Amino acid sequence: MSKHVMECLGLSRVTIEDGKVVDVTEPKVKYCPLFDQVRGIKELNKDTVRENIEYRMKTFGMCCENRQTEMDNFLSFGISEILCLALKNKKIEAAVIAADGCGTAVIRNPCIVQGMGGRISGIRETEPIPKVIEAIGPENVIDPDTAKIDMVEGVCLAYDKGMHKVAVTTASVEDAWVMRDMFGSDLIIMGVHTSGMTEKQAEDAFELFDVITACASKSIRDMYHRSPEKYLAAGSKVPVYGITDQGKELIMDKLKELGREPYDGSTPEKPPYPLI
Repeated sequence: MSKHVMECLGLSRVTIEDGKVVDVTEPKVKYCPLFDQVRGIKELNKDTVRENIEYRMKTFGMCCENRQTEMDNFLSFGISEILCLALKNKKIEAAVIAADGCGTAVIRNPCIVQGMGGRISGIRETEPIPKVIEAIGPENVIDPDTAKIDMVEGVCLAYDKGMHKVAVTTASVEDAWVMRDMFGSDLIIMGVHTSGMTEKQAEDAFELFDVITACASKSIRDMYHRSPEKYLAAGSKVPVYGITDQGKELIMDKLKELGREPYDGSTPEKPPYPLI
């Protein structure tokens, strides 16, 4: 039996077994402007979450044996899109991400970063999918037999391979502390899946992360609005914040590619609701 568990679409917890959605919990966030824009979803509930997950399974094989591993950009501006451009520009040598079918992996191919990371969120549990392991290379997966998720171990693998400029995505402030202590400021830490962070976690996040996605997090937005002049913001719906110089540089590279300017607060924000 193949089992995958994700937290997505408003922190709904979705369980997929053998290519079928077997459980969906009620989302904590009821509206996301990005899902409204991209898929026309006006309300997040168990039914619309299930429909969207089944749509992803059908269109690109998410959590299924026929998983598509390479894709073009999905959003104009997201963490995977920033990582893709950073790889293309050789600002980083590898991205350490977690995805369905592989768990934590070290990826150098921008199209695979986008394919595996661009249209999923909050992967909590997964099992190996042979097609995915083969596409990434078992030597680039921390445990190809179990598809374990461990971002610290993934960064260690990247450095063990002789890489010097590495970016990692993580939702864990605790893991970020460990990685900063181990690898210092050269490691680029991208904070993802931040909905539901406590105020203390958000404060730590702004100390540890180079880039942070706001998701539906009230505490992350509050931290940004305390001193917006210190940071670089991109987007008004689900913004991405550049915290450090190297984080701001990666975001500016993407903004320049799109011909866009940083968010300056002159137009109203259009956040998800409720913020949590």
